[in-house]
Amino acid sequence: MRHVTLVQLFDHPITQKYVKRSGMAHAVACAFHAYRLAIKHNVDPDRATKAAFLHDIGHYTWYKNGQWDYNLYKENDIHAIKGSERAHKLLIRLGEHPRTAKEIALAILLHTDSYLPNGHLELNPLQHVVALADEADEKPGGEHHYHKISDQKARRMLSLLDKKIESHLKEKFIERTM
Repeated sequence: MRHVTLVQLFDHPITQKYVKRSGMAHAVACAFHAYRLAIKHNVDPDRATKAAFLHDIGHYTWYKNGQWDYNLYKENDIHAIKGSERAHKLLIRLGEHPRTAKEIALAILLHTDSYLPNGHLELNPLQHVVALADEADEKPGGEHHYHKISDQKARRMLSLLDKKIESHLKEKFIERTM
C-alpha cells in the first residue's frame, strides 16, 4: 500500500520551493527513468520514483556576481546530504511509513558521490536505480537543471506515473496471492 503519492509530493509547498529551484522538469524526467529502471531491476517503483523525484531537493543556488557558478557548486555543494534530510522530513509529514521514508532518504543521500573525497559507494538496488535515473537525464555543466515544464504538465505526468505504479503494485500483489 502506498502512503504518499507523487502528486501529493508535487503539491506540497516544500517541494514546490526546493524542487523547482533545482529543476522540476529534471525531477519529473528522473521519476520516469526511475520507474523504468525499477521494473528492469526488480526494485519497488514507488520508492524509486519518489527518491528520483526528490533527489535534488537539497540544492542550494551557487551564484557569483549574479551568475550561476558551476565550479563553485562542484567544489562546495552537499545537496545530497541536505536533500536527504529535507525529503525525509517531508515524507514523514505527509504520512509516509517511517521505514520507507528512511529508505528513500538514503537513496537520495547516495544518488551521487560528488561530495565524497575520491570515494566509491557500494549501493543497494534502490540506491543504484536512483543514481542511474539521475544520470539518464544529466546534461553537461548542469544544464538539465534549467529545462522548463509547466506546473500543469508536471502534475499531469506525475499523476500518470502514480497510476502506472498503482497498476504495477496491484499486479505484483495478485501474482503473490495466486
